Amino acid sequence: MAQEALLTELEDFLKRNRDTIVDEWVRRLHSSVGEKYSDRPIDELYKTVADAYDGNCSYLIDEDPSRIDRFIESITRLRLSAGFSLSSVQTAFELFREIVTPMFFQAFPSDICQDMTVRVNQCMAYVVQQHSELFQAMHEKTIREHNRELKWKVQRRTAELAESERKYKTLVEEINDGYVVVRDELIVFANPAFAKIHQWPQSEVVGHRFIDFVDPQSRDKIMSIYQRSMIIGKAVTSKAFEYMRLTRDGRSYPTEILARITHYDDHLATIAICRDITERVRMEKKVREAERMATIGQITASLSHEIRNPLSAIKLNLQVLKKNAMLRGNDERRLDISVQEVKRLERILQELLDFAKPLDLNPQPADIQVLMYHCTELLDEKFKQKFIRVRFEQDVAMPMVPLDAQRFQQAVMNLLFNAIDASPEGGTVRIAVGIVCRNGQRYAAIRVCDEGPGIPTELRGEILKPFFTTKTQGTGLGLTNTDRVAKEHGGWLEIDDTVSAGVAFTLMMPVGGH
Repeated sequence: MAQEALLTELEDFLKRNRDTIVDEWVRRLHSSVGEKYSDRPIDELYKTVADAYDGNCSYLIDEDPSRIDRFIESITRLRLSAGFSLSSVQTAFELFREIVTPMFFQAFPSDICQDMTVRVNQCMAYVVQQHSELFQAMHEKTIREHNRELKWKVQRRTAELAESERKYKTLVEEINDGYVVVRDELIVFANPAFAKIHQWPQSEVVGHRFIDFVDPQSRDKIMSIYQRSMIIGKAVTSKAFEYMRLTRDGRSYPTEILARITHYDDHLATIAICRDITERVRMEKKVREAERMATIGQITASLSHEIRNPLSAIKLNLQVLKKNAMLRGNDERRLDISVQEVKRLERILQELLDFAKPLDLNPQPADIQVLMYHCTELLDEKFKQKFIRVRFEQDVAMPMVPLDAQRFQQAVMNLLFNAIDASPEGGTVRIAVGIVCRNGQRYAAIRVCDEGPGIPTELRGEILKPFFTTKTQGTGLGLTNTDRVAKEHGGWLEIDDTVSAGVAFTLMMPVGGH
């Protein structure tokens, strides 16, 4: 087809289908290009798409790029200021080709379609190139202006501008640590990571006092260092130091901060890197606890072995004496008391040894409810001594659970001993067994609840520590060993002192094994 006839056909086609193409262009732009476009008002999209369409038509029909050039300049400024990426805007331009090309093949013979497609491809190549060059130029200008505002390495700005831009971009957009600029105690710049670790929207951080993001217990420390640094014009310490940051929901987390003093708009300002060290602090605490436990374990094992041998001899001699037919009255009663006390010491020694040595588990599928009944039967006499009722709530659908039955029963016995000691005479100990889900994992929950005085608030964090006890007798290792057994199985021990009376301990054991 002759060039003039082709252009006539193309012009007529574009005029007839203008509304259809613009509507489809807006629909795709709003639904499939990205969140930035989805958030724009529909009226704005219709206006910009219509302008782009008319500019493309001028280029295709009249070979006049002036109209599309003006549109490219205006849309580049608009989208760059709103934070749109280069690729998303290019995708928006390309939608024109994606829409009209299939329509050509529906409306014209293949030879005409090919000619029209060539012209559209030439138009799109021109548009994308012009937009890319203009976008890059404007983007580089924005970065340079931002660098001047920050006064970052002013003396090297001219000679190493490209390197400065690269470092700044990496610092702001890619690092995981929080980056913040503070002037006159106010935040004038913060990167996304700073906002994220404080659980604030980035758009709301600037303008707040930095101290608002510091836990009250660390504010005096932070303000002292900040004020001294401002007075002398340089950081009072060249090393990172730790403080507690404050998140938007009021929680505190350990944080490491490294700060430097610079000039910002002819004023002294602080540039700081903030790093979340919650995991590091947790691991350090865990290592210290492991070292402490190892030391305690060594001492405990040594003492236990030293005591066990003479205690065995005492027990043997007492058993021999009990066979003496001459024993009567108080002598026999005193001997019985001595035997009971030796047994109590043996139980204490066993607790010490259990604590001192590593747990060697032999998990096998077990019926938890049968094991629980067995534990209550073993302690039946102790329940009767204080007239304590036992209420057992079972789950008929309880599956078999892989665990070390001996270790599990030791852990449960410790909980039952505690419940008996805490309960008043005539009280009730409630035992419940069931299945719960936590983070997508099924757990067997074994709950033991007493009617005792509960746990004082100030002791809540102490009761699982080795050798801590509020009893006149006992080692303070019962709950510690129970917690160890739970953790070795991949579970944990929960403490609930919000029940109406007493306290509830819940042993959580994974149904799927550890």
